[in-house]
Amino acid sequence: MLTRNCLSLLLWVLFDGGLLTPLQPQPRQTLTTEPRENVLRLPGRRLHFQRVKRGWVWNQFFVLEEYMGAEPQYVGKLHSDLDKGEGTVKYTLSGDGAGTVFTIDETTGDIHAIRSLDREEKPFYTLRAQAVDIETRKPLEPESEFIIKVQDINDNEPRFLDGPYVASVPEMSPVGAYVLQVKATDADDPTYGNSARVVYSILQGQPYFSIDPKTGVIRTALPNMDREVKEQYQVLIQAKDMGGQLGGLAGTTIVNITLTDVNDNPPRFPKSIFHLKVPESSPVGSAVGRIRAVDPDFGQNAEIEYNIVPGDGGNLFDIITDEETQEGVIKLKKPLDFETKKAYTFKVEASNLHLDHRFHSAGPFKDTATVKISVLDVDEPPVFSKPLYTMEVYEDTPVGTIIGAVTAQDLDVGSSAVRYFIDWKSDGDSYFTIDGTEGTIATNELLDRESTAQYNFSIIASKVSNPLLTSKVNIVINVLDVNEFPPEISVPYETAVCENAKPGQIIQIVSAADRDLSPAGQQFSFRLSPEAAIKPNFTVRDFRNNTAGIETRRNGYSRRQQELYFLPVVIEDSSYPIQSSTNTMTIRVCRCDSDGTILSCNVEAIFLPVGLSTGALIAILLCIVILLAIVVLYVALRRQKKKDTLMTSKEDIRDNVIHYDDEGGGEEDTQAFDIGALRNPKVIEENKIRRDIKPDTFCLPRQRPPVEDNTDIRDFINQRLQENDVDPAAPPYDSLATYAYEGSGSVAESLSSIDSLTTEADQDYDYLTGWGPRFKVLADMFGEEESYNPDKVT
Repeated sequence: MLTRNCLSLLLWVLFDGGLLTPLQPQPRQTLTTEPRENVLRLPGRRLHFQRVKRGWVWNQFFVLEEYMGAEPQYVGKLHSDLDKGEGTVKYTLSGDGAGTVFTIDETTGDIHAIRSLDREEKPFYTLRAQAVDIETRKPLEPESEFIIKVQDINDNEPRFLDGPYVASVPEMSPVGAYVLQVKATDADDPTYGNSARVVYSILQGQPYFSIDPKTGVIRTALPNMDREVKEQYQVLIQAKDMGGQLGGLAGTTIVNITLTDVNDNPPRFPKSIFHLKVPESSPVGSAVGRIRAVDPDFGQNAEIEYNIVPGDGGNLFDIITDEETQEGVIKLKKPLDFETKKAYTFKVEASNLHLDHRFHSAGPFKDTATVKISVLDVDEPPVFSKPLYTMEVYEDTPVGTIIGAVTAQDLDVGSSAVRYFIDWKSDGDSYFTIDGTEGTIATNELLDRESTAQYNFSIIASKVSNPLLTSKVNIVINVLDVNEFPPEISVPYETAVCENAKPGQIIQIVSAADRDLSPAGQQFSFRLSPEAAIKPNFTVRDFRNNTAGIETRRNGYSRRQQELYFLPVVIEDSSYPIQSSTNTMTIRVCRCDSDGTILSCNVEAIFLPVGLSTGALIAILLCIVILLAIVVLYVALRRQKKKDTLMTSKEDIRDNVIHYDDEGGGEEDTQAFDIGALRNPKVIEENKIRRDIKPDTFCLPRQRPPVEDNTDIRDFINQRLQENDVDPAAPPYDSLATYAYEGSGSVAESLSSIDSLTTEADQDYDYLTGWGPRFKVLADMFGEEESYNPDKVT
């Protein structure tokens, strides 16, 4: 049936459509056609080089796609004016599909399609034709190009390339609300016939939605579609070509449409009254029950806020919203007491947080319900009359004195007796006792405020009928002070006064401290002690504000005359009984500048020249250091020169010792060898006498007068001489020579005290006392320490 329809359509187009028009032969014209045939005329060649006009009737052929006939499909015919039908012309074909898709009869020029063609795969083919002399194989005319078009048939249905589709539209939308646009694509030729003209329609989904047949836009078809009634819709869309006519091909797709939620429903309580029960022992902040209002909306449109309507019992409870379940959680704000009130009734209001103004006309988006709470009786512990007890007691109160009492009651029905005891875990359990029946608190030890000023402990009350039910209360006991300590001067105890101070000058502000607990309004008074009030160098001025000033009474002070002054100050408090103390302040005389700034308070500063600045003192010290350096350098040079003289002497002492061949005569032989020559180089130069011959008597020059006979020195030398005599390893006269000769040529002369003519009594060691504390022991050894009387200076 399809093949027959296609052939009928082709013949109608070719003959009735005017595509093939027969050409009548004309004189002097080289192009001829065969009537009612697809003939392509090739121009022939004229003799005598006459101008030849091409004999093309058209330059394209048409072939029907999807041809399923048993014989090859005839396309057309090639013919040249030079072909006289004698078989001397051969036709050739080249180009797209030549030989594989299209063939040509070399003799007749007939073209056939040897296989089925698909326009959607390749819409046309470009080929080239030529007439060749069969004998000479030479072209009779130039090669010509023509096109074979594949003629479309409706063999492709419309397709939804993006399907299936998912769309959404708000619930309660009006009719015609836009939902989605779908689009189908047809692969047929849109320029030929109606094969690619698509029309849309709904096969499933009516009457809720509609679609535009040309554009494919889907819209709502019913008003006020409710999500709470139906949320999901599945719509089947069809796209049909041939303009929707009978025989057209069609494609379908599914569109899943969801109704999104809007806040069109208020919350509603499922019942008007909620009954709850709560024990009276429930702690504050605990949840006592839950209520819930139902909202069929979804998401934030279903969020509910709960509030307690002011009224009976509303101040004892609070309600919050559980974010996950949207329930109202009722919590306890204050403690409950069954004996005081057994039931509470209040109203709770539920409302939406996010409102939609389009639905305000439907009514208020809130609902109200009544909540009745019944309080359950619970056996409770005793209750103290106060949350905290504060008591006071004087220190040193006798043991056993009652200082206060606590009271607890059992408020339950059929109240029980109460017993009291101290919580032994607290710090003050050993200082106090409590009467278990009466609840009175008494002292158990003597209290000292200076040791502990406050005691904190707990008292526990339990029911006799149920000892496990207990309650606890804190006790604070303040120990009151008894005036038993005198006031004392706060630091500092030492101050300074300038040498150039004027009378009436305040040199120090002093205050007092009392170890007793000073009550409000206590005052300290300051005054000078009576024994120091006679011709005082300083006095005390009381400022009447718990402070006093040390005031000078003289015009200037001298450190050389007196460095330290001791000022006794009497301080009294205002408590009962009055306590007083005498405190001695040390006042040191210091050197100050004209502005009163202290420069020096040290004792060594007394010996410094008056008026020298710091720069001048530094310059003097530098000069002293330079002089000491010069002296040390000079002594070092002298010693180096002396050493050079010894090393360059003409006769080495060691040579003299080595060249003696005679044997010594022992300890009694004092003439054989003079050991003194080893020590004094001058003896080597001056005495050239042999040591084995007794030399003549002569006197060596001495630079110092003989030492006076001193028994201590003589005994010391004899002791050392005896020690060396019994020492076999000691050289002869070693000890005696060591102390008998001290050398010569020293600028400082002898440093030994052996030749000193002075005695210890001739030395004045008083200057050692001015060298500071480091030389105090040395000063005590060599000088007399002046006795010190503190009462002398006042």
